[in-house]
Amino acid sequence: MTTSGAAVKPGRTVTGRVLSNKMDKTITVVVERVVRHPEYGKILRRRTKIKAHDEQNACQEGDTVVIAPCRPMSRHKAWKLVQILAHAQPAPAASQADVQS
Repeated sequence: MTTSGAAVKPGRTVTGRVLSNKMDKTITVVVERVVRHPEYGKILRRRTKIKAHDEQNACQEGDTVVIAPCRPMSRHKAWKLVQILAHAQPAPAASQADVQS
């Protein structure tokens, strides 16, 4: 085993979308995956909601993030935020003229 950080093998990571950031230092990430039904062969979409640790409260709802497993930090939280890949685009605000038309 070497002491340099460059030689350490990266662990498992998953990419998902932030569903909620209402908790302090915690985000809820939804990870979607595509699987084939074992008997019928139909393609199915499966979702998993994971709570992850966000130390700086940097994530907003809709951001695309990379998370990795870590030691358990609470009853439901055993993942940590590794990287924010893309920030969510803010929804365009409707003007008053468009609403009254």
